[in-house]
Amino acid sequence: MIPRTLFKAEHDDFRKSFRRFLEDECAPHHERWEEQQCVDRSIWNRAGELGFLCATLDEKYGGAGVDRLYSAVMLEEQAAMGLSGLGFSLQSDIVANYINNFGNEEQKQQWLPKLATGEVVTAIAMTEPGTGSDLQAIKTTAVGGESEDHYVLNGSKSFITNGVLSDLVIVVAKTGTSADNADKISLLLVEANSPGFSKGKALKKIGMKAQDTCELFFDNVKVPKANLLGQEGDGFLALMQELAWERMIIGIASVASAEAVLQYTIEYTGDRKVFGKPIAAFQNSRFKLAEMKAEVTIGRVYLDRCLELVLKNELGIEDAATAKYWLSELQGRVIDQCLQLHGGNGYMLEYPVARAYIDSRAQRIYGGTNEIMKELIGRTL
Repeated sequence: MIPRTLFKAEHDDFRKSFRRFLEDECAPHHERWEEQQCVDRSIWNRAGELGFLCATLDEKYGGAGVDRLYSAVMLEEQAAMGLSGLGFSLQSDIVANYINNFGNEEQKQQWLPKLATGEVVTAIAMTEPGTGSDLQAIKTTAVGGESEDHYVLNGSKSFITNGVLSDLVIVVAKTGTSADNADKISLLLVEANSPGFSKGKALKKIGMKAQDTCELFFDNVKVPKANLLGQEGDGFLALMQELAWERMIIGIASVASAEAVLQYTIEYTGDRKVFGKPIAAFQNSRFKLAEMKAEVTIGRVYLDRCLELVLKNELGIEDAATAKYWLSELQGRVIDQCLQLHGGNGYMLEYPVARAYIDSRAQRIYGGTNEIMKELIGRTL
């Protein structure tokens, strides 16, 4: 295995602490969370108490002021354990970044400390029932005259992670007109207790069942203009700026999941016997394991190089798209082959490979479908 050089001793210590938290306080509840289609609200408060939310924020906003490798550590550990219900990264690495990078000082002071403690759970509402990766085609509108102090928000959003528990949502909406123009898109901070704001039931998904995902509805919701995030019409540019890191998040989780499932499979095929000898003793099994080991190692090296560029703020949009596309495809290939090597047991949910199989499928869809990633890469050729 090619050694990783990104992480220092303090990252390793943090990894051990976070892993212990997952093992002791999350993993024992995962099956129950799947049944209720939502994690316990209290786990958010506990994560905040232990410093596992919004760690990259400045200390004055409740964070620890650390680099994004700490986020990578948490993403890797959570993915390796298959704890797909925890929406911490959405709060810490996506929503908090929007507020921190585009919000004014008053908005930062009002919300960021509450995100860091887990007092407030957040979501971001981009996707709509009729639009997926094409953000310029959204129909949700926020209309407000120059003399008014509020917008009137109308529309609906779908597939919203953290939607059920959300207290605050960043809503992507067209301001002023419903024309399909990127310069009409704005970001609004909308509180869940606002009159006219309602939530649908948790959506029934084929995987990631412990993660609360729902539809959001806005019926003449009055949103103070003070809740505009950044400048009116700058929402699309803000989204493009932050989507690169969101795609890296998917890449990080993809490699960690593939590595973990491959390790499970190496152990399983070494123990499980067929025709009097271990599955791993057959040439086909050895070759499959060797192929996967090679591919996962190559993926890990590419990802770590991307993370180095992230730390320098030098990662290109096409590079993040490449990471999201190729690494999520890698994850899918590896887990599918690992399931096959488990035989009938691979189809049973008591085995980690089965859960990984159904949970990982969404990686090729959200954050922009992999087809869209190829479009983004293709435009740079």
